[in-house]
Amino acid sequence: MMGPVGIEFVRNHQDLSTDKGYQFKFFCDRCGNGWMSDFQVSALGVGSSLLRAAGHVFGGIFGHAAQGGYEVRRAVQGKAHDDALRKAVDVARQRFKKCTRCGRWVCPETCWNASKGLCEECAPDLMEEAASAQANAAKEQVIQKARARDYVADVNVDENIQMRCPACNAQTQGGKFCPECGGALSAKTTCPACRKEIKAGAKFCPECGQKTGP
Repeated sequence: MMGPVGIEFVRNHQDLSTDKGYQFKFFCDRCGNGWMSDFQVSALGVGSSLLRAAGHVFGGIFGHAAQGGYEVRRAVQGKAHDDALRKAVDVARQRFKKCTRCGRWVCPETCWNASKGLCEECAPDLMEEAASAQANAAKEQVIQKARARDYVADVNVDENIQMRCPACNAQTQGGKFCPECGGALSAKTTCPACRKEIKAGAKFCPECGQKTGP
């Protein structure tokens, strides 16, 4: 006869029992999705809030932190609780699928490959894998295609772009002239007297001494 903690078909479960009755939630070993058993009304109806404590099973045995709470429940109405747990286990065993390759019990909706009789970790669904591979390949191709396109053809990286006007210090958008004072924003300009190229914003021409700035 299976003992009160002899649950070998799932690695963990949650005890949702209360003083009104018994209910348990079992989890898929692969994805963690849960399945909840039907609520079983307690015939004794013991009014104890201690039965609200949840217990967890890992690898067929309760964790150390849950053992004390479980013993308290057994002391209050142990046999009824154990019988309800066994009944829920019997139902849950019919629902979960056991992979004979890795030994895990998995949910039939997401993690079971029915055509192979194994979990999808051991025998992936090839159509799902193909769809995923197509999506990943398409993503890589989009990135490659985007990298091949020139998005900055109209940006002149040879000029020193001025984000502030050298004359009035106004904020600009990198154009040729300041939107506030109309001054040239390029790094170089021409002296109005000798036509020599000088630094933009210079007050005097270094060649002829002509005043060029404010």
